[in-house]
Amino acid sequence: MKHRSPYLSLAAGLLFFPLAAVRADSPLPASGRYLVAANNTPETLLADPRVKLEFGDERLMFEGGLQPSVQVTRSGTLFAQAQAPKKSPPQKRMTYPSLLLTGLSHDAGRTWQLLPVEAGVNAPNLEGGLVQQRDGTLLALDTYVTPGPRPGTGVGQLYISHDDWKTMEGPIEATFTIPQVSFTGSTDDGGRPYGAVRLHRRILELPNGDLLTTIYGIFDGDNTPSHYMKTMMKMRVMLMRSTNGGRHWEYVSTVAVDPQVGTEGYDEPAIVRISQGRHAGRLLCLMRTGRELREAWSDDEGRTWSPARPRVFGDLDVYATQNWAEMFREVKDKKGHLIINNPDEFIGAVVDPDLIELPTGVLAASFGVRVPPRACWPRAGHPWNGNYLALSWDGGETWSHLVRMTSGVLTTHYTAVENTPAGNELFYAYDLGDWGSGQGRSAYGRFVRFTFTAQP
Repeated sequence: MKHRSPYLSLAAGLLFFPLAAVRADSPLPASGRYLVAANNTPETLLADPRVKLEFGDERLMFEGGLQPSVQVTRSGTLFAQAQAPKKSPPQKRMTYPSLLLTGLSHDAGRTWQLLPVEAGVNAPNLEGGLVQQRDGTLLALDTYVTPGPRPGTGVGQLYISHDDWKTMEGPIEATFTIPQVSFTGSTDDGGRPYGAVRLHRRILELPNGDLLTTIYGIFDGDNTPSHYMKTMMKMRVMLMRSTNGGRHWEYVSTVAVDPQVGTEGYDEPAIVRISQGRHAGRLLCLMRTGRELREAWSDDEGRTWSPARPRVFGDLDVYATQNWAEMFREVKDKKGHLIINNPDEFIGAVVDPDLIELPTGVLAASFGVRVPPRACWPRAGHPWNGNYLALSWDGGETWSHLVRMTSGVLTTHYTAVENTPAGNELFYAYDLGDWGSGQGRSAYGRFVRFTFTAQP
C-alpha cells in the first residue's frame, strides 16, 4: 500500500505522526532524565599530510538513544534511529528487544522531528541497511530475515520512499534465497532464542542498477559455540544480490567463515565498493570477530573473496594487554574470577565497523574499541576505550589517518558514518552512556569537514 499523506506511514494501520520541530538539546519528552552532556575533543593518532579535518559541534540526536544508524539524503535530510530506554512491544515478527527511536532533521541536526510509533508496533530496524539510488529512490531493509515457506528461503521487510522520507511504502515483503541457511540452533549474545539472520549496514547500488548487501548468521553445520555465550554459535558473513530493486535477494557467496576465528566468528559486516584508483570495482568488507577486525575483498563483484585477514588501525592491537593490565589487574568477572586470567575477558575488542567512500575516492571507516571487551563499561577511563575514524588513500591497503573521536568515556562503541551533499564532509554518529549504568545515555552526531592539500 502506498500512502500519500502528511504522515510517514510504515504499514497498513500504522502512522508515524511528525511532531513539531523540537530543539536538539531536548528531543525526547524525558526532561533530561537520560541526557549525557558531550564534551569530546577528537585526537589525531596518525596524521596524513594530505588532509586537514575540521570537526563541527557535537549535536544531540536522541536523548536516551544508543547505537545509532543514520542516512544523509542528497537534499541534506538526516534520517536516524537509535535504541530507546524502553522495551519493544510484543510483536508477531522478530524485533530488537529495545524500542527504536526514529527521527528526521532538515537543518543539519540542530532540530529533530521525532516519529513516535503507534502503541504495539515497532519501527523497522534500520541496522539492516539504507541506500539512496541514483534516481533518488530511498530504500531501507529491516535487519531481521526470518524463515521463509521452504528450506533455504527467508522473508524480510523492504521500505521505499520517493520524497525524502516524507512518505514511505512498506513494509513490502522481501524474499531471500540462502541455501543451507539455519534460522535456529543459536541464541543472540544475550542468550535469547534466535529465529533469524541479520542484514547489516550497507546496501550498494552497482553500475547496472543491481543491489548488493551483507547478511550474517549460521548455516547447517555451523555449530561452534561463541567463547563467552555458549548458546550462541560462531557466525559467517554472506553476500546477497538483488536484480529487482530489493524485492528478492539471491545468495552470492560466503565472504568469510572460520570457527577458529575470534570469539564470535564473523559478524557485523560493513561493505564498500571502490569506484576510483587501481582497485576500482573492488568490494571491501570489514567484519567484527569479537577480537580484532578482519577484512576481505573481492574483484569479481563478490563471487570469490580473499582470505579474511586481521586489520589493525595504528597501534590499536587488541592483544596488547600490557597497555591496560595495571588498570584492570584486580577486576573480576560476574563469577568472581580475575579477568586477567581469562584471555577472552582481558583482550580488547573492535566492534561494529562502518565503511564509506568519499567523493575523492578516499575511504572512511568508523569503529569502536573496547578495552577490555566487557570490563570497559564499569571502568571506561582507559584512553583506548572509545570511537574512531580512519582514512585510506589506497583502497584500504593502508590507513594513514586515524582519529580518536571519543576517549575514556562511557559508550557502547557503535558508530555510523555517512557522506553529506557538501561532498567534502561526512556525518559521524555515536553514543555516550550504556544500557545499565544509570549514568544516562544519548546519541550524538557531528560533521567532519575535509580539506585535501593533495589529490588522493
